[in-house]
Amino acid sequence: MFDLEKLLSNAETIAISAHVRPDGDAVGSTLGLYNYIKLLHPEKKLTVFLEKPESVFSYLNGFEEIITAETVSKAAATEFDLFFALDLGDTERLGFAAEYFEKAKVKACIDHHISNNGFTENDYIVPDASSTSELVYDVIDPEKMDIETAKCIYTGIIHDTGIFQYSNTSEKTMRIAGHLISFGFDFTEIINKSFYEKTYVQTQIMGRAIMESIRFMDGRCIASMLDHKIMDLYEATSQDIQGIASQLLLTKGVECAIFMYEAEPFTYKVSMRSGNNVDVSAIATHFGGGGHKKAAGFTMSGTYHDILNNISELIEKQLEAAE
Repeated sequence: MFDLEKLLSNAETIAISAHVRPDGDAVGSTLGLYNYIKLLHPEKKLTVFLEKPESVFSYLNGFEEIITAETVSKAAATEFDLFFALDLGDTERLGFAAEYFEKAKVKACIDHHISNNGFTENDYIVPDASSTSELVYDVIDPEKMDIETAKCIYTGIIHDTGIFQYSNTSEKTMRIAGHLISFGFDFTEIINKSFYEKTYVQTQIMGRAIMESIRFMDGRCIASMLDHKIMDLYEATSQDIQGIASQLLLTKGVECAIFMYEAEPFTYKVSMRSGNNVDVSAIATHFGGGGHKKAAGFTMSGTYHDILNNISELIEKQLEAAE
């Protein structure tokens, strides 16, 4: 049984972190737990470690207090009584925060990835949950949270459920969301600002990716790639390409979408999205990555076409098995 209050009772210095390249669930769950502990235990010394999140999440309370790799020298402590690792299945995905995790006296993990086999003495892992943010809601006392905690958890849930569109959305998820919006924040603005609104560069780069996409397997799969030259041309960063894979999946007749960008010469970050007949988590895990059944990713070296061929072989097997 995961007992948050018991864990907190024996800790004065507490760190919270999530995976590298933090998405909405990573940021929402991390800041949700941070705001809750800060509210109920103001005497605790809290530190949030994250790779610099996208600025679209700057409306969340505690965003400015996040310690990144660039500001880690400002951390109040280097050894912690308690360290929460959220939304990940192994310490490598903590990035620069991993060394602080290893030094912590007590470690805890809250996660919903099916690939997580547990790596701390205090694990709360529920693969059927919509998001890690939903699990943070589980471990806190919902009657004691405030509006800032609610906004964080709501943000995490909408990002990992695609605003309640994905199959990981359950009746429980909707009940939790209903309780969260009862705090009175503008949930429509949160959806628009953090999910839909894009900068001009993001719009340009998405248009380029869609325009140069290809379909294969009788139109059931679609893929697109941006190499470093194109990224440099638009002065785009990894934060400017969010949502491209999901947009590709909206193409009529497509069951699996693949998007990749060249992070380093001949090294690509791959994002995959799927409908009902392809488990992209299984494919990502095969190549050393992870994620969910309908949204996953990994890093792979090689040429674009070689990587696409390797992925396509596994997709084809799944589609044939589903027929």
